[in-house]
Amino acid sequence: MWSGALRNGGSRGGGPRLRGGLAAPGGGLVGAGVTGPGVAARGVSVRRVSARGAGARMAWGRRAGGFGPGAGGRTGGPGGGSGGEGSASAGADDGAVGRPLVVTEDEDLLDDLLRLCAAAGTQAEVAHAPGRQDWAAAPLVLVGDDSAGRLAAGRARRDGVVLVGRDQDDPGVWERAVAVGAEQVVVLPDGETALVDRIADAAEGVGAQARTVGVVGGRGGAGASTLACALAVTAARAGRRTVLVDADPLGGGLDVLLGGEEAEGLRWPAFASSRGRIGGAALEESLPRLHGLRLLSWDRGGGEAGAVAPEAMRSVLAAARRRGGVVVVDLPRRVDEPVAEALAQVDVGLLVVPAELRAVAAAHRVADAVRMVLGDLRVVVRGPTRGGLMAEDVAELLRLPLAGELPAEPGLSQAAETGAPPPGSRPRTPLSRFCTDFWARALPGASTEGAAV
Repeated sequence: MWSGALRNGGSRGGGPRLRGGLAAPGGGLVGAGVTGPGVAARGVSVRRVSARGAGARMAWGRRAGGFGPGAGGRTGGPGGGSGGEGSASAGADDGAVGRPLVVTEDEDLLDDLLRLCAAAGTQAEVAHAPGRQDWAAAPLVLVGDDSAGRLAAGRARRDGVVLVGRDQDDPGVWERAVAVGAEQVVVLPDGETALVDRIADAAEGVGAQARTVGVVGGRGGAGASTLACALAVTAARAGRRTVLVDADPLGGGLDVLLGGEEAEGLRWPAFASSRGRIGGAALEESLPRLHGLRLLSWDRGGGEAGAVAPEAMRSVLAAARRRGGVVVVDLPRRVDEPVAEALAQVDVGLLVVPAELRAVAAAHRVADAVRMVLGDLRVVVRGPTRGGLMAEDVAELLRLPLAGELPAEPGLSQAAETGAPPPGSRPRTPLSRFCTDFWARALPGASTEGAAV
């Protein structure tokens, strides 16, 4: 019923088994049915290493009830020296860098761990007695509870070791985890979802997450979508990996602002019911590319507007953030469950408020709702000021820090209708200068963080 962390903080709960979709490059969704035995391992490469370091590589594929040697069987013999390996079987990939290392002699547990690796979109190296190099080089080491005792002695301590077992009532599992240097204990089957996430993170080489900015209007027509679009375009123009997410199904559509209504790629309906993990690279490749950024927008079809499960919002944004760079989210003024999930992953929020008393009154209600979830909310005051109301006055009335003042920009609201370049694409305009200054403060020393997609 649980999985726990021994180091680096608290426990990680094991949720229900993974169901739903992983975004696939080129469109559509690939089901990630972790619970069934028939998950394709795509030629999972398993290297069995003897105590002396000699071994042979085997290609593992599907069989009835789990995984087993493929049709090619075992090919290749023992390697020539310490740490050597036999020749690979047909179709096996010799480039094992980035694969998790599995250490177990329990065949049933091995079947389950290979299945979970396949669900995470990666292959595994299996070693009954891993050498020092194998142990140190793997991004993640999954140690079966059956093998913990013999690995404890003389094994170098390292990060990224997970002890995997099945008996949740065995108090000795914690002692064995400490002895082998594990930082986490996962009990199957209930910890499968957490373990798939951990494996996929290791396989993707997850580093620093994207700086995530949410933009919300203090009232209707405040210009939040325009600012969100300009922030994303400016970041992409500076060479940062950028994803722009339209989380407002009742808005005018960011694809319209970017002139990409007909661009190829997936829209929100493809992810609306997704549960479990979505691959970051697959998400990025599946979205339309416009002006150097990736856009997730709504389609123009029928259906219930905004019918996105909270789990889908969480999974999509988590996948976008894992790739690094910048994520900009255009948020609606109401805070429902999906929006709360989006706000939970936002680093800083920008509340766009025209310098008008009625707009400030409306923004009070929006700010109160957003601040229940988001700790760092700042106000962007959009000019021109009226009735002597200054930007500092608006910030003081809302009890929010001032992120800056956005001057008026003639013709900006008609850009989409006239076919003009999207907001933020002209570097010398007031809007572009505001966005450039904002990123300079939000990402100090990171002018080229992430690769352009």
